Amino acid sequence: MQTDSRTQVKIINADPSAMGLFGLAIVTLVASSQKLGITDGLSYAIPWAIFLGAFAQLFACIQDSKRNNTFGTTAFGAYAFFWFAMGANWLIKMGVFGSTLAEQADGKQLGFAFAGYLVFTLFMTLGAVEANKVLLIIFILIDFLFLGLTFDAFGVAPHIFHTIAAYAEMGIGIVSLYGTGASVLNAHFGYTFLPIGKPSGIFKAKA
Repeated sequence: MQTDSRTQVKIINADPSAMGLFGLAIVTLVASSQKLGITDGLSYAIPWAIFLGAFAQLFACIQDSKRNNTFGTTAFGAYAFFWFAMGANWLIKMGVFGSTLAEQADGKQLGFAFAGYLVFTLFMTLGAVEANKVLLIIFILIDFLFLGLTFDAFGVAPHIFHTIAAYAEMGIGIVSLYGTGASVLNAHFGYTFLPIGKPSGIFKAKA
């Protein structure tokens, strides 16, 4: 007589937030240095956009989906593909794909993309209210980044909004580095080594 024996296996995946935030931190630090005039050109910004801004966040997106984390999956995935697109846009602008594409590029089309990302980020900022304070600060800074990028692309007071975008992007890099350290060390030590702040409890009850 056969006995039906079943074994349940639980697979636990590590929190990928640190990797995703690290990718975001590095690419925004590099990109903001160019916007602020600290560095020149985009040649060295492109690899960081593709490999850190895009691939690192895409990795975090995929891992978060395995953890059934809709918020993390959506956030990391959306911004990963943003950096894939920006890398391609910069390549077009620099004439890598030929002069025809470079000559026909219309910056206002980027404005519509940035505006869409601004709306998306505003929704995600509401979600971050119930995540932690560090993540909330990052999303607020991303709001200002896309606000600046949108108006800059449409030619509305470009200098002012370009500056807003640049400083917001630098802020994203700095706060994301802190978030990376907190995610790694808090998990590694098993206690709150670096505080990230509790959820606000506005949209759902505090735990």
